[in-house]
Amino acid sequence: MGTMTAKRPARRGTRTPGHAAPPHKLSWRAKARRDWPLLVMNLPMLLVVLAFWWIPALGNVIAFQDYNPYTGGITGSPIIGFTNFALLFQDPQFLRAMLNTLSITAFQLVFYFPVPIMLALLLNSIVSARLRAFVQGVVYMPYFFSWVLVVAIFQQMFGGAGLLAQILRDNGREAVDWMTNSDTFILLITSQTIWKDAGWGAIIFLAALSTIDPNLYEAAAVDGARRWRRMWHITLPGLRPVIVLLLILRLGDALNVGFEQFMLQRSAVGSEASEVFDTFVYWSGLRTGDLGYGAAAGLFKGLVGLLLILAANRVAHTLGERGVYSRS
Repeated sequence: MGTMTAKRPARRGTRTPGHAAPPHKLSWRAKARRDWPLLVMNLPMLLVVLAFWWIPALGNVIAFQDYNPYTGGITGSPIIGFTNFALLFQDPQFLRAMLNTLSITAFQLVFYFPVPIMLALLLNSIVSARLRAFVQGVVYMPYFFSWVLVVAIFQQMFGGAGLLAQILRDNGREAVDWMTNSDTFILLITSQTIWKDAGWGAIIFLAALSTIDPNLYEAAAVDGARRWRRMWHITLPGLRPVIVLLLILRLGDALNVGFEQFMLQRSAVGSEASEVFDTFVYWSGLRTGDLGYGAAAGLFKGLVGLLLILAANRVAHTLGERGVYSRS
């Protein structure tokens, strides 16, 4: 008779087959030894960010000073605490600029943000490679135009002496100057942004579409799923991480709706409709010489953007997405 050997119970602390070891939290020194090639590779960019971003950002201290660059400078100007911020929130022009900025951001978030996604889906559905390359080149091209050229093109199309006005006059209709109408200014700048930037924004979504496994579409087609159902259950879930990431970045950049685009059209529609944070900082800080007051407005804009990024990233983690960053 053969001898039977009884199984020994596994010792405490030893791993049994099929059971993974609990994750071990590495110290910062272990992480540095592991990732030192990546750190060295990023060192030049970190130095550039330090020299041209973080060190100049220390100049925000003038927001808490009665700053005068000609007499005291940063070291000699008196500290006045939050006086600039208190004056800021009592300024009706600042409140109007904040309201305009938030309104434009919310409007473009609804009517502009989905456009690059839809454009990427349309470009991805073009079967002919040559036709797809031609269409991509056409929709990408406006991104490389300056805002001066974009506003000039829209002026020639929708201005009082533009093409649309001439067609209306030739047909006995009253011409409309869309370029000077403050009531429709938000529609105008959103249309300009879509025409200029939507093609370039579609590049990221096209790259995300290329990572989706084609076998998923084939399996869904075999199961009888039509095009819309395949897009809803395969394409959009594949794009969801990128959509969430760009949405978070867009919210963080919510108060930065642009400077040149609004400055070029400020005189045509007036400051009531075109005053935003960037133009307010320019007119109230740089043009008047009150740099501490302008710095307070810029610092407030940056802090609000940071809070929006942190809040949106927390919501992304709640929904199961990685977001902009996550703790390792």
